[in-house]
Amino acid sequence: MTQTVDAPEASETERSAAGFRARLVRPMPSDRVWGWIGPLLVGVVAAVLRLVDLGRPNKIIFDETYYAKDAYSQLLFGYSRKFTEDANERILNGDLDVFLNEPSFVVHPPVGKFIIGQGIDVFGMDPFGWRIAVALCGVATVVMLARIGRRLFRSTLLGCVAGLLLAVDGLSIVMSRTAVLDGILAMFIVAAFGCLLIDRDQMRAKYADWGESRLARGLTEPGDGPLFWWRPWRLAAGVMLGLACGTKWSGLYALAVFGLMTVLWEVGARRAAGLRSPVLNSVLRDGPVAFLSMVVTAAFVYVVSWWGWITSSNGYHRQWATENAPSALGSLFPSWARSLWHYHAEMWRFHRDLDTPHDYMSKPWEWLYLGRPVSFDYEGYDLGEAGCKAERCSQAVLALGTPPLWWGACAALLVCLWWWFFRRDWRAGAILAGIIATWVPWLFFTDRTIFYFYAVAIVPFLVLAVTFVLGLIIGPPDASPRRRAVGVAIAGGYVLIVVAVAAWFYPIHVDQLISYDAWRARMWFSSWI
Repeated sequence: MTQTVDAPEASETERSAAGFRARLVRPMPSDRVWGWIGPLLVGVVAAVLRLVDLGRPNKIIFDETYYAKDAYSQLLFGYSRKFTEDANERILNGDLDVFLNEPSFVVHPPVGKFIIGQGIDVFGMDPFGWRIAVALCGVATVVMLARIGRRLFRSTLLGCVAGLLLAVDGLSIVMSRTAVLDGILAMFIVAAFGCLLIDRDQMRAKYADWGESRLARGLTEPGDGPLFWWRPWRLAAGVMLGLACGTKWSGLYALAVFGLMTVLWEVGARRAAGLRSPVLNSVLRDGPVAFLSMVVTAAFVYVVSWWGWITSSNGYHRQWATENAPSALGSLFPSWARSLWHYHAEMWRFHRDLDTPHDYMSKPWEWLYLGRPVSFDYEGYDLGEAGCKAERCSQAVLALGTPPLWWGACAALLVCLWWWFFRRDWRAGAILAGIIATWVPWLFFTDRTIFYFYAVAIVPFLVLAVTFVLGLIIGPPDASPRRRAVGVAIAGGYVLIVVAVAAWFYPIHVDQLISYDAWRARMWFSSWI
């Protein structure tokens, strides 16, 4: 008979220390190897969907007419130049001598075009070359979201589900296969969100260490707590947000919302640690640190992103300061800074006054239910043309999200609102913060000309909302086997439906030649045409 020995009873201090740490730190999944293998496998799926036949269509589509040429011009000269009227045709024929010796007024910062330009530099000025960098950004976003989901939900499975849903989403696929800026913006915003999640976990672990050391010394009275100046992941988030703003100004919304979010997380950590006056303590002690590490860092990165324009002599409005006498206050700043400020004022006026009607413009509240997607390209053929084997054929690039994913996300957002408001689940709050940063600000610009494809920055957070609800459906690990089995069946069935519908729509996202009837069958609503 095996003799058992009872473990010694834990001391009161040890029990208090264990409870203290449990309030602050949730353990990560133990499957560290699969924690990387799973997201990377999902990344392979994303790469296949985004990279295969990336050069199709072999033309400049939609806003590529601006960003591809601006990226190449920026690569050659450090700033954007005007181009000849027949530039598109000449570029596709291999003639790249299309730029005039005159600067061009561009209305978005340089970072996104710099990234597009790296693909051109390596692979050449052709459709594959100007799309490859954006496609790789799309793949990176999928892998990062899988890792973010794993950390947020403490589940490798749910993290991989989140990555898979993003990998197959139609809007994400189109925006990864088109040389425009919004997919790049989405990558930087997701990266910043991930950095702040890591920072949150690290800081709560440090507060747990600090609290345990106090308990070990018999100190139980609340204190002000330590101040952690060196927070590299929050600093990294500032860099990512600076690059987001340097891609499109809408990155500013993420900077504001995520900055507030990280301070609120600090308040929660200090409250859980039992510190004195956690709100006031966080605002006065950590607030300035957060401002320096995020806002100041982002501003610095943003200004540096204009380096090519700053060091040029012929960039648009580059010499404005030398041609206009400065004010008393303006004289305190170098000429390049005053010229850059004036340039930004012109950019702001452009964005503020942009109200030209467009066939594919839409309102932000239409985005979530797929009211008006954007056709990036469409070609129709008759029998025998371009390999058409039906009476009529179609080739299309339609920026449209996968319907069951987006419609499911509308319901999932309501669940997140309830779970955050009534259950105070910080995970639901973090997801909602991402939605606020990427979607809510557009509701205040209803008179401006805006498009559904801007919503590609929202998709990662919609996916996290759906995954959060799928986790609730599956149930906690300690639920009964029958409860878990039913939950897995429901959640798995939903994921299979999303994947199947995504496969059904895939041809109209990637310009595959299909019959006209097959194309028309995918136009479920007249507003999609």
